[in-house]
Amino acid sequence: MPDKLDILLVDDDGAVQRALKRTLECLLTAEIDTASSGMEGLEKCKDKTYDIVISDLSMPGMSGTEFLKQLMQFAPETIRIMLTAHSDADQVLEAVNEARVWSYLKKPWNDKRLELVLEQAVTMRRVLVERSMLKTALVKAESRRKRAVEGFIGESKALKDVYSIIEKAAPSSASVFITGESGVGKEVAAQAIHNLSKRKHDNFIALNCAAIPSELMESEIFGHVKGAFSGAVSNRDGAATQADNGTLFLDELGEMDMGLQAKILRFIQTGTFQRVGSGKLEKVNVRFIAATNRAPLKAIEDGHLREDLFYRLNVIALHLPPLRERGDDVLLLANHFMRCYMSEESKMFSGFSDDAKTLLRQFSWPGNVRQLQNLIHSCVVMNDGPLLTASMLSSQLPVEQAQISQVVTSSHAGISQAANRQQIQQDAGGVVIAPSVEMPIAINSESDIQSLADIERKAIQDAIAFYEENVVKAANALGVSPSTLYRKIQQW
Repeated sequence: MPDKLDILLVDDDGAVQRALKRTLECLLTAEIDTASSGMEGLEKCKDKTYDIVISDLSMPGMSGTEFLKQLMQFAPETIRIMLTAHSDADQVLEAVNEARVWSYLKKPWNDKRLELVLEQAVTMRRVLVERSMLKTALVKAESRRKRAVEGFIGESKALKDVYSIIEKAAPSSASVFITGESGVGKEVAAQAIHNLSKRKHDNFIALNCAAIPSELMESEIFGHVKGAFSGAVSNRDGAATQADNGTLFLDELGEMDMGLQAKILRFIQTGTFQRVGSGKLEKVNVRFIAATNRAPLKAIEDGHLREDLFYRLNVIALHLPPLRERGDDVLLLANHFMRCYMSEESKMFSGFSDDAKTLLRQFSWPGNVRQLQNLIHSCVVMNDGPLLTASMLSSQLPVEQAQISQVVTSSHAGISQAANRQQIQQDAGGVVIAPSVEMPIAINSESDIQSLADIERKAIQDAIAFYEENVVKAANALGVSPSTLYRKIQQW
């Protein structure tokens, strides 16, 4: 609560206004405004937030009840007090019911009664303000907690759909199969599901099936007993035992040996397994989450993934969108990574230049969030502020990708050239024509002939320029998928 209160008096009787204002000034430290009608009072309340509003009940035009009822709609935490004559008892009851009037004063008022009402009103206003501040803080804290737990940053619709699936899937024990390109955050999603589940107090064990040699993978998952193989000098718990009552995440499942996939299927179905070198069955309670950067059905067709294992794990499907499909999330992520690495590397940057933002938005990010994170880290290390520019970003990209970024940052020139080619023409009949393609050039010699590749490239570049670098719109106009255009741009 501020030390100085803001109070509004609304009464059509000037003498009452002046008398009540003098009394209030003696009782409180307050800035007191006045209004002579309900309409004037509403205008003042729209421009300023008042702690307390005291209004006469009976006024010409808008009644005090109607005024306070409208005030309640956009300033519910303002304390509303009614000023009324003895004969207005029924109207006072109506005001209490419809406008949620907190208290009322009778005319002529008693100074002791006025002082008591104001003292209680100030206390109540303080409670309401503190409650509102606490509610706001709790909402923000909960939002930060959820996002921090989930590990995701972004507000695009594509990512909100991911949030929704994670929040619905987490309380369940159903298996989850996560798909998405490399670097999109599949392990982050798996960790989020675990952290929001009832198993959050037990272990989350992640195994990258592509990073562990196939001859060691069975031992990594199921453990082994002493003497099971050369070097097994003692019993060892595997991921299955470590994840008991928790979550086991099998990343890049399509890279696992097909024979071991059969054992994993049996483990999932029965909850039992045998350590390498042991004939004893052990039973655990594990939730399974699997992931792959392959298209699952194609992986099945190519013999990299067992069909029965996929369908056993694919109870809840979660697809993570590539970074290029997440719009301005790339800027939120870039700023987040910059703040993290500024602190870590003791550097100071105020943000990104406009050309850097253009590059960040338009670049295709084949390595997704992981590539962006590494790029920002590298740029922070290798440069000094105040701004990270497009040239700084390009200098830290691989050579082929740096060339693509140069095409992106020169996009404005392409737009103006396309605009010149697409000038609106008007024929004699007044019909406006905006041609979408140029007329073919007559071939008079061999030098006039263009290769199909050059014609295709020009058509794509013109379409992208026409749609102001919106690759999705350009792809739709050309009748191809956006991924086709991104691939073409990378090839160029």
